[in-house]
Amino acid sequence: MGQNENTPAKQKLDVLEERLRGIEGTDVYGNIDATQLCLVPDLIIPAKFKVPEFDKYDGSTCPRSHLIMYCRKMAANINNDKLLVHCFQDSLTGPASR
Repeated sequence: MGQNENTPAKQKLDVLEERLRGIEGTDVYGNIDATQLCLVPDLIIPAKFKVPEFDKYDGSTCPRSHLIMYCRKMAANINNDKLLVHCFQDSLTGPASR
């Protein structure tokens, strides 16, 4: 049996390798630096900071009421604009989050 022989085992291996390449992709995204994905660059989150639980805003209710609720829950961090922007996305859902 030569190495180039097309055996059933070799065929199965070729199929599996092709599927694996399909799953892994072909480096479509290139080298992405995680800092390029940040919504707010240079954000420093305080060590003991916990994101408060928010009622999710989906766009069907009053946006002003949602902002008031958000500011009240984030009152301790009201002077940290970057943190406010970073956490705001978590308070949105559905069409409002797009």
